Amino acid sequence: MRRRRSISRRCFDGFNVFFMWIIIVLMLFPYLNVLAKALNDGADSARGGILFWPRVFTWDNFATVITAEGFGQAFFISVARVVCSVVLTIIVQFMCAYVFTYKELVGRSGILLYLMIPGYFGGGLIPQYILYSNIGLLNNFLCYVIPGMFSMYNMIIIRTYMNSLPLGLKEAAKIDGASEIKILFRIVMPLCKPIMATIALWVAVGDWNDWTTTMYFFTRKYDHLFPLSYLLQQVLKETERIQQMIQDALRSGQDISQFQEMNITTEAVRCAQIIVTTIPIIATYPFLQKYFIHGVTLGAVKD
Repeated sequence: MRRRRSISRRCFDGFNVFFMWIIIVLMLFPYLNVLAKALNDGADSARGGILFWPRVFTWDNFATVITAEGFGQAFFISVARVVCSVVLTIIVQFMCAYVFTYKELVGRSGILLYLMIPGYFGGGLIPQYILYSNIGLLNNFLCYVIPGMFSMYNMIIIRTYMNSLPLGLKEAAKIDGASEIKILFRIVMPLCKPIMATIALWVAVGDWNDWTTTMYFFTRKYDHLFPLSYLLQQVLKETERIQQMIQDALRSGQDISQFQEMNITTEAVRCAQIIVTTIPIIATYPFLQKYFIHGVTLGAVKD
């Protein structure tokens, strides 16, 4: 019986290892394929057949993305936006969640219902634009930060996590004379590192990849406030425009010698753009991974 269990256990472990390797390959293949195309000559990439290794190695695709006008300023704006959003969002949502952990709060259910309604019903883009115009958020860096400082979904997750903490900790602190502010920042906050890291990662990824806010609420006059995601989107559109010019010239029989050096295809630039925009997130994720799963699982359990 013991030998039979041992054989079955080995088979089970072998299947797990094999299954995990399949998952790893499936996860890495798209990224390696994109990286190979980003490092391959644009005209050669148009032929297809690029898998894990570039046929004609070149840095031209990355040079097109990185040397775009205003890249350094856009990168600074993106980093500043992510840092400000993460810090302010964590503070606001953390304090709101702490308040709603108290069942003695007067009107607690009504306030929660009031805050929950906008999550299901929104006025749309035009009322949002009018609101931002009236409060001075148009063409303003605060437009990146203030509207996303509070999220009902994230606040509920943080509150649920706080409810899983031992109630005796706060009671003991009160007996020792600690104020609510001291309990919040000296006792509760250190215990909430997993869920705070989880929310911080969500906010950082969302703000880093967001470019629609710039498109809706900023004009060309304030291009110094454009983030990296919007700038790279413009680079991609410019590349598409060049490719369209080449195709039109070919169809009309015109001389395309002026486009000979423009051999970077839209797909190659898009791949380089994906690599550039994902590297900061990939570099950040390992530092938060140990908190991420723990925070999500505990924050998702409702008492």
